[in-house]
Amino acid sequence: MSSGAGPERAASAEAGRAGAAGGWLGWLFAGASHWLWLTAVIVVLDQLTKRWIIDNLQLFERIDVASFLDITHLRNEGAAFSLLAGASGWQRWFFIGVAAVVSVAILVWLRRLPARGQLMLASGLCLVLGGALGNVIDRILYGNVVDFIYFNYERWYFPAFNVADMAITLGAGLLILDSLLEFRRERAGRRGG
Repeated sequence: MSSGAGPERAASAEAGRAGAAGGWLGWLFAGASHWLWLTAVIVVLDQLTKRWIIDNLQLFERIDVASFLDITHLRNEGAAFSLLAGASGWQRWFFIGVAAVVSVAILVWLRRLPARGQLMLASGLCLVLGGALGNVIDRILYGNVVDFIYFNYERWYFPAFNVADMAITLGAGLLILDSLLEFRRERAGRRGG
């Protein structure tokens, strides 16, 4: 057995024992899956804020927070930046399907990560997962996504977004940063070796 494969095989064997011991929940919470609490926090926060918007603002009603920021009840049938918003309705199920595939892939990825030492990667994955699930819940319940944070200044504006979108953006940023740092470590290791 090579020296590099030892820790990976030990972690894999540990994950397998945890899965066998705890059934489905044991499988789900193996590896770095203990970070799923972050996903749950994002989903709850996202749904609570959207529920407040739905209950307190009519569609298109605005609350001026600052000269550049409004809280506005908007609906988005498309993806980010209203991509495919004008399609005939098929996009709802397409985006639900994409989110389901991505969510399963993230759960498997988290399970395969070591339980310790991958803080940035695990938290980034959980943020993306929380955001994806938050927006999928909207698509299932309402057929669209509730957006409400709206930055604008004179004729310039940024498309409205929500807590789930912020989590996806932050998570993606952490994934990119982790990848860059890993590349840097590998390059430094090749130079040193």
